[in-house]
Amino acid sequence: MANYFDNRLRRAWEFGPALVHLSVAGLLLWTWPVGREPAWPLPPDLARQFGWAFVAIGLWRAWEGWQIVRYRRRLRRLPRFSAPARYLPWSRQGLYLGRGFEWGQHHVQRLVEARDPKVRRLLEPGRLYRLARGFERASERASETMPWLRRLRDGTQAQRWWNPVRPLPDVGGDGLLHGVGLEDEHPLWMNLKARQGHMLVLGTTGVGKTRLAELLVTQDIRRGDCVIVIDPKGDLDLLFRMWAEAVRADKLDKFRIVHLGFPEISERYNPTGRFNRITEVATRIANQLPGEGNSAAFREFAWRFVNTVSRALVALGGKPDYRAIPRYVTDVDPLLIDYFEHWLDRNAPADWRTTVTQAERDPEWAKRLPRQHQGRDRHAAALVWYYREHGYYDDVCEGLKGIFDHDKAHYDKLTGNLLPLMQKLTTGKVGHLLAPDYGDTADKRPILEWDKVIRGQEIVYVGLDALTDSEVADAVGATMLADLTSMAGHLYKHGAFDGLPTLSGDRQAPPIVNLHTDELSRVVGPEYVPLLNMARGAGFRVTSYTQSKKDLEAGLGSVAKAGQLLDNWNNIVAMRVRTEETAKLITDQLVSARVFTRIDESRETDNNDPSNPVDFQAQNATRVSEQPKADLLSPADLIRLPVGQAFALIDGGRLYKVRLPMAERDPLEPKSLKDIGARLRERWGTAA
Repeated sequence: MANYFDNRLRRAWEFGPALVHLSVAGLLLWTWPVGREPAWPLPPDLARQFGWAFVAIGLWRAWEGWQIVRYRRRLRRLPRFSAPARYLPWSRQGLYLGRGFEWGQHHVQRLVEARDPKVRRLLEPGRLYRLARGFERASERASETMPWLRRLRDGTQAQRWWNPVRPLPDVGGDGLLHGVGLEDEHPLWMNLKARQGHMLVLGTTGVGKTRLAELLVTQDIRRGDCVIVIDPKGDLDLLFRMWAEAVRADKLDKFRIVHLGFPEISERYNPTGRFNRITEVATRIANQLPGEGNSAAFREFAWRFVNTVSRALVALGGKPDYRAIPRYVTDVDPLLIDYFEHWLDRNAPADWRTTVTQAERDPEWAKRLPRQHQGRDRHAAALVWYYREHGYYDDVCEGLKGIFDHDKAHYDKLTGNLLPLMQKLTTGKVGHLLAPDYGDTADKRPILEWDKVIRGQEIVYVGLDALTDSEVADAVGATMLADLTSMAGHLYKHGAFDGLPTLSGDRQAPPIVNLHTDELSRVVGPEYVPLLNMARGAGFRVTSYTQSKKDLEAGLGSVAKAGQLLDNWNNIVAMRVRTEETAKLITDQLVSARVFTRIDESRETDNNDPSNPVDFQAQNATRVSEQPKADLLSPADLIRLPVGQAFALIDGGRLYKVRLPMAERDPLEPKSLKDIGARLRERWGTAA
C-alpha cells in the first residue's frame, strides 16, 4: 500500500524517534571522552561506536521528518522565483520558459491526496498567521497616525525569510498544482526546433500573458533574430522592455516603432504599399468589411472597385494607399482621365487627342451622352466614348469605365461600407502615419518596409492603441498580418535577398522571423491560417496570445475556421482560463492516469449464541480503490491556476507544469516615452 500513496501529508512523527536516538547518542558520547565512569555497562570503544551509530540514525530520522515538514510548507507557499533581466537565461538551441517539471501520474496522485478534506488542517496557515492578518486589517487606519504601529505593521507584511507570518503571494488560484512537484522543479527549456510548429498562449486577463511575452521576446532579441511584436493594447511596459533589450544587445539602431497612439515617435507604414499580386490590396481592405448575410455582396462590390483603382494607380507608377484609394473610389474621373490618356497614347492612333477634343466641343455630341454620364467630367466622358467607339479592350479601362457608367446614387450605396472605414483610417495624425507621402521631404520619419526589416534582422514593436479606436486597430492589425503573410510567400519563393548580389550567387535561406501577436482576436483574419501552416518554410516562428477559444471564433466569424486555425499550433501554453471549453484544448489531448484512494472500514458483528464465549467480533481494515481512467489534468485545474503559472503542452505532446520568474525592473528601461522620442528624433535627424 505504501507504493500507492505518497504518505507525507501527516504529522512528522519521525522527530520523536530522532530525538530519542540523538539523546541516547549524547549520553553515550558524553561519558567516554572525559575518562569518567561510563553510565552504560559498555566498554568505551563500543560505547563510542554505538553513540555514532545512534547519531546517524537520529539524523536520518530527523531528515525524514524535515522532508515531511518541507513538503507541507511548500504546498502552502512556493519559494520566491525572480530573476533580474540581465541574468535571464537564453540559448541558441533552446527557449527558456521558466522553472517547472514534467507532469505525470505521481503528481496527480499527490494532488488527490492533498485535496483530501482530512489533511486540510495541515495545509492551512497557522493561528499566528491569521492573527497577523487580523492585526493588519484592524490597524490599517490607526497606523496612518501612529508611526510605531505602522512600522510593526510593515514588519508583519515584509516578504523576508526572517518573517514567520509574511503574507502569502497575492496570486490566487490553487498553489497545490505546483507544490506537488516542486521537488522535481528545474529550469525548463523547449527545443527551438519544436518552435517551428508555432506556439499558442492561452490565458484570461491579468494572469501573466504579457509577462510571458516579455520573457520570450527577450530571448529572441538576444539571439539576434528578427522580432516583430503586434500589440493591440499598446502596452508600454512591453515596449520599454523591448527597448532595454535592444540596448543590451547593441541593436538600438535597428529598433523600430509603429504606434497609432503616439504618431510623433512612430515610423510611417503603408499597409497596402507592398504586395506580390495586385489583387492583395483589394483583399486586405475588403476583408475588414462585414461579410455576413447581405453584407457579403456589398463587400464583393467594394473589392472590385478597390482592385480597379489599385491596378490603375500601379500602372501609372503610383502606390495604392489609404488616401488615394478612397479619393478615387469616391471620384473616379481624375484617375480615369490619367489612365485612359496613358493607355491611348500607347494603343490608339496619334490623332486621338484631336478627335476627343472635337467631340468635347460638339454640342450635339453632348446631347447624345447617356443619362449616367450627364453632369460628369466632359473630358472623361469623351475618353470613354472614344474608347467604346473604336472597340478597344483593356482590363483596367473596362473596370474604370464600369465605375464611370454606374448610377451615382446606386454606386454610393455599394460603397457605403467602404468609405466610412477608409475615412477613419485617414483622419488626423494617424492618416499621415498610414498613408505616407513618399515625396514629403520635410517628414523625416522612416517608412517601414518588411523586406528591409527581415534582411536586417531588426526589431519592430507595433502598438495599435485598440482602447482608443478598436475599429481602426483591428483593421490595421489584420491588414498588417496580411502584408506579412504576403511577405512570407515572397521569402518562401525567392528568399530574403532576392535581387541583391550575394557572394555565392545561390539562394540563401531566409532569416528567422519571430512574430508575436498579442490579443489575437483583435487582428486575426483569413490570412492567419496560411501564415501558420505555410510560413514555416519562410523562417516564420509565430507565437500567438489570446484569452479563449471563443475569441478565435468571434475574430474569424466561424467555428470551423477557428478549429482549422487551432490545428496549426503544435505547442500550447495554457495559463489560467475562464471556460471549460478553452481548457479542453489541452486536457482533451492527454492520456489517462491511474489514481488510488484509501478507504477505511470498521465492522462489528454481535453473537446471539449464549453458548459461544465470543460476544462480538470487530474488524478494522483499509481498502485501496483504483480509478484507472482518471484525468491526467482536468479543466478545473486550468481554471484554478495561480497568476504566473501555466501548463505547457510541448515537445510532441509532453505536458509540463511551469511558473514564470517574477518581473524586476530593468535599469536599462527608459523612464518615459519622452526618452524614447528624443533618441528616435536624434536618429532621424529632426529637431526635438
